[in-house]
Amino acid sequence: MAHILGMEDVGISLGSRPILSGINVSLEDGNTIGVVGPNGGGKSTLLRLLTRDLEPDTGRVTMVSGTRFAMLSQADDLSSDHTVGEAIHGDVETFQWASDAKIRKLHAGLIPDVDLSRRVGELSGGQRRRVALAATLVKPADVVILDEPTNHLDIEGVTYLAEYLNSRFGHGEGALAVVTHDRWFLDSVCDRLWEVVPGHDGAGGRAPVGGHVETYEGGYAAYILQRAERQRLAQQDAEKRSNLLRKELAWLRRGAPARTAKSKFRIEAANELIANEPPPRDTVELARMASQRLGKKVVDLEDVSFSWPGADEPVLEDVTLRLAPGERIGILGANGAGKSSLLGLIAGSLEPTEGSVKTGKTVELAVLSQNTQELDEVSHRRVVESVADIKTHVEIGGKPRSASQLVEQLGFTRERAWTPVSELSGGERRRLQFLRLLMREPNVLLLDEPTNDLDTDTLAVIEDLLDSWPGTLVVVSHDRYLLERTTDHQVAIMDRGVRDLPGGVDQYMQLARAQVPATSQSEAHRAEAAAGGESQANTANPAKQREARKAMERAERRMTRVREQIDKLGLEQADVAANVSQTEDYATLANLGKQIAVLKDELELLEIDWLDAAERAENYS
Repeated sequence: MAHILGMEDVGISLGSRPILSGINVSLEDGNTIGVVGPNGGGKSTLLRLLTRDLEPDTGRVTMVSGTRFAMLSQADDLSSDHTVGEAIHGDVETFQWASDAKIRKLHAGLIPDVDLSRRVGELSGGQRRRVALAATLVKPADVVILDEPTNHLDIEGVTYLAEYLNSRFGHGEGALAVVTHDRWFLDSVCDRLWEVVPGHDGAGGRAPVGGHVETYEGGYAAYILQRAERQRLAQQDAEKRSNLLRKELAWLRRGAPARTAKSKFRIEAANELIANEPPPRDTVELARMASQRLGKKVVDLEDVSFSWPGADEPVLEDVTLRLAPGERIGILGANGAGKSSLLGLIAGSLEPTEGSVKTGKTVELAVLSQNTQELDEVSHRRVVESVADIKTHVEIGGKPRSASQLVEQLGFTRERAWTPVSELSGGERRRLQFLRLLMREPNVLLLDEPTNDLDTDTLAVIEDLLDSWPGTLVVVSHDRYLLERTTDHQVAIMDRGVRDLPGGVDQYMQLARAQVPATSQSEAHRAEAAAGGESQANTANPAKQREARKAMERAERRMTRVREQIDKLGLEQADVAANVSQTEDYATLANLGKQIAVLKDELELLEIDWLDAAERAENYS
């Protein structure tokens, strides 16, 4: 692989405080680098050093002459007066870029819902972000640097972006460096990871140490394995170090019998060990909180439709969804499909246009919204005070914990715990929002894009909490990793309705690809016309597609009946188990168990039949 650029002992400071120090990394053709680390640790600073947007205070950055960069920062520099076409392609004539099939495909993958003639100032935040991403990727560049590119992308967009980057950099030409908290994306795209480990202020703030970069081969899964092994080895070294410290300190406590050179050496050695001992790393510790008892009925939506006032078309139509106690469900759908509206109906913050929403009497419901605007009400309060406003103490694991203890366990240092809420970073606000939510001890938790502004370590800890959380959980997220780990099954909002996904996220991706938006099709046709190209022949077979869809419907109806039978037998089994006293009762239990097992096998076969039919329907579309 050809060398592109390298950093040699690079360091940079903010005033007297070092941000990064001793950085030694390099980029070569074909490299796809994922940059991870906690919020505020220096990831964006590292990217700016790579592009020479920042000059290092120490060390040097070398690169091959003529290296071209394309960088997507977290804040775009698009002009609101430009059209989308001008923002992406500048002064390049339409026929020039439209003749490139890769660029047309990039348009269809990232901005299928955006007309190129629209002004940038008219776009939503998500659309503007996707336009900025497209503008970055069309530039001819040797090194592409992306800072949080998956923000505002739905699952289809994230999947397309991963496929595009793998295709572009899979031939050993050019290099990619990307900062993202999307673990699935890291695993799909990156062949190595750079972890930015933050520095510390040292004992009493007298000996600050800058952050450094640790490198790992492979994607996110390989990174976690290697990191765990490194931590195990570091723990062994720490135990040896601790033993040496105890010996030295024990000797000092006994007192030196004389001021000999040997005793002075022992004292100096012990003091050096103590002085060099870094402060403990901030840990994010979340413990399972007690939840209110949840009855048999949670939330039922029956034949619900919802429209925004003045809208021509409904957002949701004829939706029936029943949440069971302890159910863990993930909701998928394109941007604007109605996911947040569905959460609003479940939470009771929105009223259905038609149908009914029934909520159980024992439900204690809490919602984690996409933004942190609710914290504006306590912006004048300090972090500890904002938590104590809800509850001063909660019981966790049989032990009472104060608000200040919980705040510290959530990763806030003692100094940050007394910081006004208005001065917190985006990631800190998100953590505080989550803690205040849990302090209310809900038994139904609705999470709307919970991964926003959280680093991978914090995400892992929150997922660990959700793994053991006993209530009903509903998650709306574009983070495929989070959905597949924390929920047992998924549904999709498509065609204004809710569709069950026995095949999970993979099935949703198949269905989404089959529903190519008309806007993207017309855009592709316009581009082909501008380039003088011709559209490909239509290979659809409507008759076979209808047959496949009928097979899907038959399988769905049969699956519904089988699930109802399983639920009914499960209730009978529970009743018998609650009153078991004789041998006949145990025989009945065994018989019910066998019937349920047979039905589950049948359900699995039906799901396979449904998936086969769905694949046929897609092929003939």
